[in-house]
Amino acid sequence: MSQLSRIINQLSHSRYAAPLLSGALLGLSFPSYPFIRLELIAWVALVPLLISLRTVKKTGELFRRVYLTMLLFCLISLWWVSLATFPGGVLTIVAQAFFLTAPLFAFFALKKMAGYRFALFSLPFVWVAWEWAYMQQDMSLGWLTLGNSQANLNLMIQYADLVGVWGVSFWLLWFNVLVVLSLIGSKKEAIGSVVIMALMVAAPLLYAIALFSREGVGAEKELRLRVTLVQPDINPHEKWAEYNSSEIMERYYRMTGKAVREKRPELVIWPETAIPFSVLDTAYADDLHLLRFALQEWNTALLTGFIDLAGERNQPVESYNASMLLEPGSGEPQIYHKMRLVPFAERVPYIDYFPWLGSLTFSLSGIRGWGKGRDASIMELSSPRHGKVVIANIICYESIFPALVSEFVCKGAKLLTLVTNDGWYGTSYGPYQHLAIGRMRCIENRRAMARCANTGLTVVLDKFGRTIAEVPWWQEECLTAEVPLESRMTFYTVHPDLLPKIALVLSVLFFVVAFIKSLRGESAL
Repeated sequence: MSQLSRIINQLSHSRYAAPLLSGALLGLSFPSYPFIRLELIAWVALVPLLISLRTVKKTGELFRRVYLTMLLFCLISLWWVSLATFPGGVLTIVAQAFFLTAPLFAFFALKKMAGYRFALFSLPFVWVAWEWAYMQQDMSLGWLTLGNSQANLNLMIQYADLVGVWGVSFWLLWFNVLVVLSLIGSKKEAIGSVVIMALMVAAPLLYAIALFSREGVGAEKELRLRVTLVQPDINPHEKWAEYNSSEIMERYYRMTGKAVREKRPELVIWPETAIPFSVLDTAYADDLHLLRFALQEWNTALLTGFIDLAGERNQPVESYNASMLLEPGSGEPQIYHKMRLVPFAERVPYIDYFPWLGSLTFSLSGIRGWGKGRDASIMELSSPRHGKVVIANIICYESIFPALVSEFVCKGAKLLTLVTNDGWYGTSYGPYQHLAIGRMRCIENRRAMARCANTGLTVVLDKFGRTIAEVPWWQEECLTAEVPLESRMTFYTVHPDLLPKIALVLSVLFFVVAFIKSLRGESAL
């Protein structure tokens, strides 16, 4: 027996080593600090686990191996959530690991009915279908979509403008499957798998090279909007206790006034919940008047996060995590209410149907039980240079939802803005993961993003997900940049759910075929 055969045999009968190895590789492959670049590990991360599942016959044994893998994966990737709320962090890790086992339970069912190889070929479709379906409901934390692991591997993911993050997941899964087949199959199968894997590495690179070559020709003709992002560096844990509203607003006025005098932006952006009170409520009429007076003096528009008290579509009045665009003059503010809320931290899932669930929230400081927005409202900015500029304003966590961002772009948004507050997670790599996922949205829709954070990371990205400008995190600083505008629609923007829906249909067909095979006794290894 060769050394490789012995290793494969050990993995096939490993109860814990293989699952732990796959869990560690998955966790390490996800974005962390900028100086750690291990995303290529994801191309083989599932191999040990898949080989170990080859000999599993009992459901209990399957669950132990798969859940152990996913628990370690989530622990490495998401431990930083506990810095904001320890109970919420523990729940996130435990629950997310459970949900991630679903595709491999489907794999196990297909294996029992139609054999191991049939299950392997079905896995990429089943996995992507589940990732998409899981993200459609309020309980989801779609942060660990497998394709997100590649968000910083810029040259290898430009094809996301065709198939989105779902296509990147699909690509990774097929590569893992081919590695398994090259290890357990015949010599002919191994050679065929290696050839296909080589093509899978070359194809994205060739696509990116062709894309950059074509797009570079017209780069100088791009329309650009001068934007100033204000990063106030306010500790969110202290914001609602140690600061009063006047102190907070004075900091924004001081920083913005200086930036406007020096840079003359067309748009100023303040971060998520920058205004920590319902400034549009009649009780704060003086504060709103002062804000409008400042805008008149600056002669620039302001996009800011704030707290809005409103009733949407005949609903009772609630507090919303919101953003608004205010322009100089007395015009009405353009308002957007955050639609996708962090489960349990910002809103308990399905509380509209089961009000008694309200006690289960893991409240962050100053944030408890937000209302849920109902409409992907775009905002229209009057630019002195370009006339009407449509903006898609995304609030924090919403940037992980591909279809939501594409909906804004389909409505005419020429750039993406994101207001966020990642200061809850200290100096962990959580904010860097969040930024990396934002890069994927830029690539999918070919839109630049102006990302304004309370304590970092405040960054401007181009339509290829590359950094145009940034300021250090945890510093009080403003960033002014010329942000490119784009109006063309990508194939993915127009068809954001096409690949996962096809995968879902094919997954159902695979189960039908597997069931027929089992009835005929045709299952094979």
